[in-house]
Amino acid sequence: MPELRRDPIIGRWVIIASERGKRPYDFVTEKDKTKGGFCPLCPGHEHTTPPEVLVYGRDHHDPNGPGWLLRVVPNKFPALVIEGELDKRGEGIYDKMNGIGAHEVIIETPNHHETISSMEVEQLALVFRAYKDRIIDLARDTRFKYIIVFKNFGKKAGASLEHSHSQLIALPIVPQIIQEELDGCLRYFDYKERCVFCDIIRQEDSQKDRLVDENDEFVTFCPFAPRSPFEMWVLPKRHQSRFISMDDSQLFQLAMLFSSTMKKLERVLPNVPYNFMLHTAPLRDHRLEHYHWHIEIMPMVSTVAGFEWGTGFHINTVPPEEAASFLRGS
Repeated sequence: MPELRRDPIIGRWVIIASERGKRPYDFVTEKDKTKGGFCPLCPGHEHTTPPEVLVYGRDHHDPNGPGWLLRVVPNKFPALVIEGELDKRGEGIYDKMNGIGAHEVIIETPNHHETISSMEVEQLALVFRAYKDRIIDLARDTRFKYIIVFKNFGKKAGASLEHSHSQLIALPIVPQIIQEELDGCLRYFDYKERCVFCDIIRQEDSQKDRLVDENDEFVTFCPFAPRSPFEMWVLPKRHQSRFISMDDSQLFQLAMLFSSTMKKLERVLPNVPYNFMLHTAPLRDHRLEHYHWHIEIMPMVSTVAGFEWGTGFHINTVPPEEAASFLRGS
């Protein structure tokens, strides 16, 4: 029988349509056809991107040249621009402001064909270190209130370039979904005097039904009320509200677990398009007892259509317990 399940953080309901139950082979995805030709993110083409704002690995070469392990550059076609003032204003009941922010591209590897699931752990640790370094730097701009880091992999997930990269956008407002998480976490904390994410981690570790992978510092599990088949969350076991609180040892532990998690996903759903999003505390908030940073991994194997848009409900055809079992066994 189908189930309605409620997310304990923001109160979102999902439908687990188990009678439509699907197995991993039902989500087989053809590999995106390689475009070939010119890639602006490959070594030797640095002059085709805006000047880098961060680089790792280039010790004895000119800036904006080859010899790098990772580069971060402003997006050539930014969603928001860094120059200007916010100029908040209204038109009757409508509010607006200038599109001020920052939009950057993290070029994760010089190897065009490397992916998150195939790269070495040391390289992935550099990716997470770049996220931390760029958040710290952009946080100095008092116009920015929130920084979202995300990755689109595959055309269906919104990737326009094949070369492995992720993106960062600094925003002058806190996004609604983050605010809903903050509010839900605070309500839970006010009632129980505990972090809801910490309680979730304890329960998932105890039950094991939705647990996918773990190490000493981090855990991956399929959430109780997932929006999509094989959705996963990665969280630090120790309470941390801000991603930038991690030291180098934790960054490496995160890279180890994330690498293992993405390899499991690739084995179960080869070539699957996915998005992942880093949710962390707003910039001006320091340690929050009620909020816990995390990464949400969303394979793009279902379609959002009229019912979802009209109700806010998501229909998931694979219970998270089954998804976690497939992933653990991979």
